[in-house]
Amino acid sequence: MSDDALSPETKEKLMRASTASIATALFKRGLRNQAIQGVGPVSPEVGKMVGPAYTLRYMPAREDRNEISVFRNRDHPQRAAVEQCPPGHVMVMDSRKDPRAASAGSILVTRLQVRGCAGIVTDGGFRDAQEIGALDMPAFHARPSAPTNLTLHEAIEINGPIGCGDAPVFPGDVIVGDGDGVMVIPAHLADEIAAECAGMEDFETFVLESVQAGRSIIGLYPPTDPDTETRFQAWLDALKT
Repeated sequence: MSDDALSPETKEKLMRASTASIATALFKRGLRNQAIQGVGPVSPEVGKMVGPAYTLRYMPAREDRNEISVFRNRDHPQRAAVEQCPPGHVMVMDSRKDPRAASAGSILVTRLQVRGCAGIVTDGGFRDAQEIGALDMPAFHARPSAPTNLTLHEAIEINGPIGCGDAPVFPGDVIVGDGDGVMVIPAHLADEIAAECAGMEDFETFVLESVQAGRSIIGLYPPTDPDTETRFQAWLDALKT
């Protein structure tokens, strides 16, 4: 999926959808493993992240292939991926769920931001986490990591299928991140998941306002009382006036 294939309407709906709502919508379709496990925002001030996935896969490093001099190679996969990740996309890295070695640092993440990328995710760790957290681009990882990736990981494949935090990620899948975590939406489901979640977010806002006004959750959430749907529709109609 190119960024153009993620329509402005779908992207706008997903920007308003919580990862919790997305997880529920995917679960209804039998998809239970679309949450990237073990990752959280580098900064508590993280903004919403939505964009197609552009992937990088790491493998266990072999010492004779990974001396520090390999970074002089202009085609080094880590550097190449940073320069090739399209604007509007989220760079997603399979770092073997191992944060002992860094997947990237602040200079590479800054380059992604300058190039207009929508965010970055690794199931490993980042160097310079404090600096990355101060950037105006969402970033998610397992925990901070000082050592270079060369000590344990070798960047080996750009934009192929990966597993990130036990979630299957195919290039072009839609990545959504917020303060609760990161979800992976299969590309062919993005439009319908976005539409369903837009309705879910409206209903949950209605429910929250009802609870704040003193109403019991019994019959309200889930909406088993006959008048709940009626009151919700009236609430929606009032928003349009």
